[in-house]
Amino acid sequence: MANEMPSVFDWTVRVYYEDTDAGGIVFYANYLKFFERARTEWLRAAGIGQQELLAREGVAFVVKHASIDYTAPARLDDEIRIATTIHKLGRATVQFFQQAWRGEQLLTSAHVKVGCVDAATMRPRSLPDEVAAKMHAV
Repeated sequence: MANEMPSVFDWTVRVYYEDTDAGGIVFYANYLKFFERARTEWLRAAGIGQQELLAREGVAFVVKHASIDYTAPARLDDEIRIATTIHKLGRATVQFFQQAWRGEQLLTSAHVKVGCVDAATMRPRSLPDEVAAKMHAV
């Protein structure tokens, strides 16, 4: 399948006190922050700078949809690995599958759909050719 992107990008994050709730576990919404950071680092590793893309092409990425499943908790000082894979690459959207792991234990998984938009109008637009090519190459 030409639109399936099997390679995985791994990024590691440490759980800090500010990431936890009163029970000492990662607050559920913070996984979305971890996943966002991992996607940003994935773009950077692919040679796609979001600020440069905004300045040069006038485009930005926005989250259109996210669904998340929680399997096990992470706690203060845990080191967790965020695995990011492109599930599907469309003309104006990128569908990611992301997972948070502590060692061999799956903590959380998410499907995140990101859209490319014209930054001035916030209307959908096609991915710039150079960006699409880099995403296909990852």
